[in-house]
Amino acid sequence: MLTPTERKAQGEATGADEELRIQHRIADLERRFGAPDDPGNPLGTAALLAADERGELLAEAEEVLTGFRLNAEFVPRERGGRLDRIDTLGRVLRTVFRRDASLGLGYGATTFLAAVAVWAAGTEEQRRRVAELLLNGGRLAIAYHELAHGNDFVRNEFRATPTPDGGFRLDGVKQVINNVVRAEALVLFSRTDEAAGSRSHSVLLVEKDRLPAGRLRYLPRYHTVGVRGCQNAGIEFTDCPVSGDALVGEVGDGVELALRSFQITRSVVPSMILGGGDTALRTAVGFALDRQLYNRSVLEIPHARATLVGAFTDLLICDCLALAATRAVHLLPAETSVYAAAVKYLLPKLLTETTYDLSVVLGANFYVRGGEYGAFQKHVRDLPMISLGHAGTAACQATIIPQLPRLARTAWYGGPPAPDGLFRIRDPLPPLDPARLALVATSDSLACSLVGAAAELAGSGARTGAYRPALTALAGELEAELRALQEECAAMPARDRTVLASPRAYAGADRYALLLAAAACLGVWRQQDRDRHRGTAGRPGPQSAAAGFLAGPGWLTAALARLVKRLGRPLPELPSDGEGHLLDEVLARYHEGRSYDLYDTPLAG
Repeated sequence: MLTPTERKAQGEATGADEELRIQHRIADLERRFGAPDDPGNPLGTAALLAADERGELLAEAEEVLTGFRLNAEFVPRERGGRLDRIDTLGRVLRTVFRRDASLGLGYGATTFLAAVAVWAAGTEEQRRRVAELLLNGGRLAIAYHELAHGNDFVRNEFRATPTPDGGFRLDGVKQVINNVVRAEALVLFSRTDEAAGSRSHSVLLVEKDRLPAGRLRYLPRYHTVGVRGCQNAGIEFTDCPVSGDALVGEVGDGVELALRSFQITRSVVPSMILGGGDTALRTAVGFALDRQLYNRSVLEIPHARATLVGAFTDLLICDCLALAATRAVHLLPAETSVYAAAVKYLLPKLLTETTYDLSVVLGANFYVRGGEYGAFQKHVRDLPMISLGHAGTAACQATIIPQLPRLARTAWYGGPPAPDGLFRIRDPLPPLDPARLALVATSDSLACSLVGAAAELAGSGARTGAYRPALTALAGELEAELRALQEECAAMPARDRTVLASPRAYAGADRYALLLAAAACLGVWRQQDRDRHRGTAGRPGPQSAAAGFLAGPGWLTAALARLVKRLGRPLPELPSDGEGHLLDEVLARYHEGRSYDLYDTPLAG
């Protein structure tokens, strides 16, 4: 029988092996794509921009993803795929989104969004068929959207009328569905009961080759400003019979299944799109280094330097919250509903604002659609599109707001802080189990992690050095903001807990998301700092150059300062060398080809 020390060592060894496999997988995908700026690369930036201008996905890139078996990332390991961790899925897809968000959505993420419902509630046969379809290179499309009702999917009118033989008859239209024409099967959110209420809708898995001829038709494609390569179109069913085995879960389970699935998809999609923010920053850094203005490089201009450092800091903030949200799916399923909504709301918003800030650095080159800097404007157009769809900004805020009063009264003070594992960048996780996800959060350990942070930092001594006064003051402001938000939410009028919530309630959801981001940054730094002093920084697996950087107080001070400023609270005096330290990291990662996120991933080229 193993001793506790031996079990711990065995677990760390297993974790190291798992992390090594993940890193090799990402490196393999990077290698297949090659250097983006290589003009001879058929998968390079020039080819992707040309495909975007044509409004299509680059065929050669899709072939590469097929060869890599990207669909295996969406299929659980026990069914022959590679899916076992949501945080890993986000890391792998960043490689694709770093090149082209249209490709990330059109080839990959859309299929995963649809498959989640089947993994969560499908029958054994449905899961087997979907796994077989995906592992053979097929596609799924998810059909929640109806333009007349936007994100209010409970009012959807598309009908699946139950028939006496136990089947259904499909009637109605679904619009703006990505891959609806190319997909072999659809996951349809359908009205199965005319009565109002949460049991009015169900989910069906509809395989096109099992439908009778002439009962469906495709509607014209919708052309969009961003993600122009995505094939968004509509579909219309007319008196189309499907058998009873198309039902996913039970009749009337649609709303609950959607809300449970959203907790997974809302958590992981923002993690994926960080790749686009990475490319936007990398492009701006390259421009600042190469271009001269007033007889000096753009990088020498103070505003440009501050903007690049700010963008890098925002990417780290985003990744900290994405890390906490994706790992919470495994570790804190009773809390994930608010974390998933918060990260899906905040990350696209922050990244969109960050790219617009960076556009000032590029000046007129921001508008260039091709050439050396053409990738920038593409990512500026693509990033806002990620916040649309069935889990858009307003829908995420509407998920958060009704839960705030209860969390304020019962969870934010007196509850346990988040477990260490929530902030471990590379540590293993327990298996994914969608059935454990609660529809409503019953606790909030991430917000609780802010309580006492100021006192902890005040006693940090040499670990934070000259940054200690600023960090202590920033943490104090965050704790004060949490207390103020608690008082406001506890007194929230009943009307503000509904879809008729006031602008003040929506502002409260924004403040809450920013506080969660701050707690996530503190958690990541705390774990890296502890590991450094234990001699295990960045554990497990091969270490990157960023391990020491993340264990230092400089980036944390910058991150908390940006969040405190967004919250409208006073800023303390910050160390004078903080910007220079972060700029050094920005330039080092640029020249060495390393990603601008927590993982510090080596990039092709």
